[in-house]
Amino acid sequence: MRTIRELLARRTILLGGLFALLSLVALRAWAQDNPSVEETLTNHKMLLDTIWVMVAAFLVFWMQAGFAYVEGGLTRAKNTNNIMMKNLMDFCIGSVAFWAVGFALMFGDGNAFVGMKGWFLTGADNSPATGDAYQGVYSALNWTGVPLFAKFMFQLVFAATAATIVSGAMAERTKFSAYLVYSFVVSAFIYPVVGHWIWGGGWLAKWGMWDFAGSTVVHSTGGWLALVGAMMLGPRIGKYSKEGKPLAIPGHSLPMAALGVFILWLGWFGFNPGSTMAADASIAQIALTTNLAAATGAIGALVTSWALLKKPDVSMTLNGVLAGLVAITAPCAFVSPLSAAIIGALGGVVVVISVVLLDRAKVDDPVGAVSVHGVCGALGTLALGLFAQEGYAPPNTTGNGLLFGGGIKLLTAQAIGAGAVFLWCIATGVILFGLLKITIGIRVSPEEELEGLDIGEHGLAAYPDFVLTTPGQFSVMGGSYPSAVSGATVMTSSPKPSSETST
Repeated sequence: MRTIRELLARRTILLGGLFALLSLVALRAWAQDNPSVEETLTNHKMLLDTIWVMVAAFLVFWMQAGFAYVEGGLTRAKNTNNIMMKNLMDFCIGSVAFWAVGFALMFGDGNAFVGMKGWFLTGADNSPATGDAYQGVYSALNWTGVPLFAKFMFQLVFAATAATIVSGAMAERTKFSAYLVYSFVVSAFIYPVVGHWIWGGGWLAKWGMWDFAGSTVVHSTGGWLALVGAMMLGPRIGKYSKEGKPLAIPGHSLPMAALGVFILWLGWFGFNPGSTMAADASIAQIALTTNLAAATGAIGALVTSWALLKKPDVSMTLNGVLAGLVAITAPCAFVSPLSAAIIGALGGVVVVISVVLLDRAKVDDPVGAVSVHGVCGALGTLALGLFAQEGYAPPNTTGNGLLFGGGIKLLTAQAIGAGAVFLWCIATGVILFGLLKITIGIRVSPEEELEGLDIGEHGLAAYPDFVLTTPGQFSVMGGSYPSAVSGATVMTSSPKPSSETST
């Protein structure tokens, strides 16, 4: 009896094992024969990537509010509406220009200098297919597995960022109509050409230059155009004494400027980690390097301004955060956390020195846009050639920079790229602003500048309930309102912003 039970048990086990084995074989065969399983997994990855890219795009879009608040806070109350309108219209005009022309110039298939296909986003495209499976006219973006419209939206907010950087440097004296024309040309032509050279498979990419999220492509482009615009406009009335000494013109709200910096800091977590254009693990590394650079940028600017200006300067420290963020934007995916901290600190030091030197050179930049975006953008681009490090940099990308045994090749490519973009922006900026200057004009009248662009350009004050005073009764530091404009109303002013500290 016991023998029979043991025999039945063994047969049961054998039958169970055979059934399980057959089930596994059948399941595997079904999975292989049924493509919907693999397609489902692929679709889930594509959906996650798309969600991440769109969230990052929305964060970068929100940076427009940050720029508006920084610029509004560091300029006088009588020009606040004008600042808000310029930042608003930058995105509106940039959206149309980049959709119609800019995206095709930047990412459309073409030659080493410009893209030639994909106008109005109508080119052939089978995204999210990638690599060899991709068939379309946007080959430069075939490495990311998200739909074409997600690619466009993410790149659009970058284009708008480049355009809006100029607004602050040209604040408080620029004709609104001229600024609208500038905004279209930058978004449609000047910025996309730079982007094609580096991100669109152009000649700088082939040369070996790297710029992960845009220290040069986005920030230096905007910064160098801001330099040309500020120089061709000339300084604001009251910015320099008769002896040529730079004088402070206080902004009206440092708390507003501080809030703008916090908004930008948050937006940068979309700007840099979002440039992966995929929901992968490198996002954490990039977020860490980005945050460390912002923090050490603030510390570097604080210490430097304290040493040079004898005060722990508020606006310099705020700009230090932005300087660190701009500087780490190119190398954020290729460097260690320690290197990121060093790069950010260097940005904080450099931005203070740059603001002081430009002030003395009579380049009136009310918000320090040239120093933050132009100078620190170039700094970050060069820093990539120094601090890039295998193990942090993805395989088959930058390799090691000069400080980690990689030789001079990468640093040379970075320097050539930064120099080429500088020359391109200076040349096109001179042509653009020169043409605007001799046609519709780029500067408002002295009377309108003194009265404020809110009234002169838009017919409405930003703070109608503020206590007002009349010209002649109140004078900002270093500036005075002549009797010729008596009767015009101006707003009272708050203490001076320290980026405008007289030096």
